[in-house]
Amino acid sequence: MRFALALIALLVTGGASAAELNTGDTAWMLTSTALVLLMTIPGLSLFYAGLVRQKNVLSVLMQCFAITAMVTLLWVAFGYSVAFSSTGMEAGKLNLASFFGSFDKAFFNGVGRDALFLSIPESVFACFQLTFAIITVALIVGAIAERMRFSALILFSALWVSLIYFPLAHMVWGGAGSFLGDHGVLDFAGGTVVHINAGIAALVACLVLGKRKGYPNQIMMPHNLTYTVIGAGLLWFGWFGFNAGSAVAANGAAGMAMLVTQVAAAAAAMSWTAVEWKVHGRPSALGMVTGAVAGLVAITPAAGTCGVAGAMAIGAITGIVCFYSATLLKKKFGYDDSLDVFGVHGVGGIVGALLTGIFANPSLGGAGFGLVNGEALSAGGQIGAQLLGVAVAVIFSGAGTWVLLKLTALVCPLRVSAEEETEGLDLSLHNERGYHF
Repeated sequence: MRFALALIALLVTGGASAAELNTGDTAWMLTSTALVLLMTIPGLSLFYAGLVRQKNVLSVLMQCFAITAMVTLLWVAFGYSVAFSSTGMEAGKLNLASFFGSFDKAFFNGVGRDALFLSIPESVFACFQLTFAIITVALIVGAIAERMRFSALILFSALWVSLIYFPLAHMVWGGAGSFLGDHGVLDFAGGTVVHINAGIAALVACLVLGKRKGYPNQIMMPHNLTYTVIGAGLLWFGWFGFNAGSAVAANGAAGMAMLVTQVAAAAAAMSWTAVEWKVHGRPSALGMVTGAVAGLVAITPAAGTCGVAGAMAIGAITGIVCFYSATLLKKKFGYDDSLDVFGVHGVGGIVGALLTGIFANPSLGGAGFGLVNGEALSAGGQIGAQLLGVAVAVIFSGAGTWVLLKLTALVCPLRVSAEEETEGLDLSLHNERGYHF
């Protein structure tokens, strides 16, 4: 994968003319792009909408939809360029371009009909990566559901995707010369860039906003778990595009990524359910689907390097760890992460990123370690690289999110009023009802 990313950077900066269009790869990437967009609208939207109270169902759907539109425009304006432009980058050389791409591809300058990115149109690759940016921002919604003002959410989301997501994506996936890429960090499809990034931001956001009115003394039950189960199914379905599409080709790497994605999700669903059954005396539909999502999160960084046995282990371990992070950990520290974004995506992303370093080992069925200066890391070196990736994501996202929330608060209030929260965001912010009966 590191070689592929370096090659991608080379092609984007001028080597694309040497490549040839592969219609099979293109067809798969067109499909993958649609699958990943489906993960947000309607997948994540329904998953979250079912978990909130009835008076807030439309607000969550609205937030996910608005983020999809807003991030798309920012991606076209400068996001793609900041994330994937390699101007000024040089392998092994640390400079500003290692952390933040240039604006030479702003408004898709140079991304014409005939421009190629590996064996597919660059326009397809750019759109594929756009869907990753969209869902990363939308994930944060789950932590601040039912209490954040819509105007504040849109402003914060615009700042966050511009100053946190785009640069971190560049650090990991920017190709030769990118900060974390040059250190051999393995992140096939976004364990660091997407899940740790969003999970840590979600934790900081819920701490800054404070708890929902009445939490934790008032019972706040999900109003429609049917929506949530359907949403989880759409997430699982779309995740094949998320992970297998990250091979940027219709080949064996994509096939194995699809297989390990399925295995990890299944293992995590079963391990979460087993622990929940043991602790609470009965299994739940919510536990089963949340466990599956945790497994999907954890396999994301490892999908290009682990084998089937490794995927089963990653899923099983993550299901157990995330069960306790979403229950005991949240209860112990008392933060109101409304829909367990940190407990599933943050913690699951960290576990998955670290286990990626272990199960990439060829002796455990993996495809091999990352490259630094053209040479493969040792087993210990890869674990160290993964720790570096996790640490950078946690610190950069955590500190950056706090600053951006404080800046947003200077422009408009972050929270709705107590009266608006009691009435529900559907009526108080949008003058609409999710149901009329």
